[in-house]
This record gives sequence, C-alpha cells and structure tokens, in this order.
Amino acid sequence: QVQLVESGGGLVQAGGSLRLSCADSRRTLSGYVMGWFRQAPGKEREFVATISWSGDNTFYGDSVKGRFTISRDNAKNTVDLQMSSLKPEDTAVYYCAAGFNPRSAHGSDYKYWGQGTQVTVSS
Repeated sequence: QVQLVESGGGLVQAGGSLRLSCADSRRTLSGYVMGWFRQAPGKEREFVATISWSGDNTFYGDSVKGRFTISRDNAKNTVDLQMSSLKPEDTAVYYCAAGFNPRSAHGSDYKYWGQGTQVTVSS
C-alpha cells in the first residue's frame, strides 16, 4: 500500500544544514503518524522525530532536540526533516516511516518504511 521514498541526503560539513524529504506516491499520508529514524553502521536504530496526523504535534529524540525540525504537507504527500547544526555523530542512514500510534519513538510501532538516505557529516 504505502511506499515511502526518502531523498535529500548527502555530504555536509559540521555545523551545516540539510533537508530530507519523504514522499508516498501511492496514498495520502494524512491518516498516518510519521516518523524519522536513523542507523549508523554497527549501531542500533535510533529515534529522531515524529509528527501527528495533522502536523500540530511533534516529538524529538534528545540528541536532536533543538536542531532538527519535522514537518509535513499532507496536500503534497510529503514529510520533511530540516536538520541544522549538524554534528559528525549525526552521520547515519535516515529512514522515513509511517504508522498509527501517536508520539511513538519505537520503530516497532511503524508499519511502513522507506529504503533510507545517507547523511554524512564531516568534521
């Protein structure tokens, strides 16, 4: 049903900014809770951010709070992650996910996942 595709990843210097985008070409995302997760090689998956169906409520992982902003445009079927003040430890593959449990920071609560986009922050 839902097919998520991430884009916008790349190489950026520490302290810089990058904007990731997630899109579903098959169905409207307005009925889903959306989340961003990341995973670096040799490390466990980490929660980044989540946003409610309407976009009114957001929740962030402690490591990115104050630096990252999640947003959504249901009319365009997209969810974005604006990243600023990037650090080398932000380097990871970033995944977009869709689910039904609000404010969930657990990957197991998300049903649909994208293939991921690589973000590399150089020091």
